[in-house]
Amino acid sequence: MVSPVLSRPAPVDLAVRATGPELMDDLTLATEALRQNLDELETINTWLGGYAPVLNALERLRPRFPAGRPLRVADLGSGGGDTLRHVARWARNNGVAVELTGIDANAFMLEYATAKSRAFPEISYRQFDIFSSEFQAEPFDILTCSLFCHHFSDEELVTLLRQWQAQAGLAVIINDLHRHWLAYYSIKWLTRLLGGSYLVQHDAPLSVARAFRRADWVALLAQAGIVRYELRWRWAFRWQLVVYPAGSPG
Repeated sequence: MVSPVLSRPAPVDLAVRATGPELMDDLTLATEALRQNLDELETINTWLGGYAPVLNALERLRPRFPAGRPLRVADLGSGGGDTLRHVARWARNNGVAVELTGIDANAFMLEYATAKSRAFPEISYRQFDIFSSEFQAEPFDILTCSLFCHHFSDEELVTLLRQWQAQAGLAVIINDLHRHWLAYYSIKWLTRLLGGSYLVQHDAPLSVARAFRRADWVALLAQAGIVRYELRWRWAFRWQLVVYPAGSPG
């Protein structure tokens, strides 16, 4: 009898972005399983270098940082706040004054992230709908988002990309997944073999299926009318996209 864990997975079509909802898309989700999932995601990102695209982009942007005041950074869909904690450590190690704000629509995530970030007074968290005019009026130098964009449809992303480019004073840094068969099946087996929560076993491979190939990003940026950007592939199966304000050197 074949073990269900080791049985051959059903084939998945990765030619286009998947549209099925992730369990974490439920903004009312507030369970111990979600807490476990956030811990697991931080572990996976640490193992697979998932914070490097953001930190590398910040390093390249340093010559543009404002003088005489802290750099204002907002992390959209901040989840457990792990990306912001890595940014805070990077800023401390490099002598960069920062004001870091985590933005999320899920109150449970904000509470979890706040508790995990007590050692970082430079980090605060706020609940916002990122499509709202209230959020769009908030001034930031840099907007970042990690593993966030794949949660939206192409139409929603075109709107958000335009909005973010107009809102960020210096740049938008996007860190998201590369839709690739090796990434899909690797994370599918990894989360099963390590006994991950039902949330991570369901959402992790689906996140890859909902993610992007280079052609997807090029098309989305063209639809948004964005021409000033840098798009780089990063290990492991990540895209680093830096969008500059219209009219900037870029």
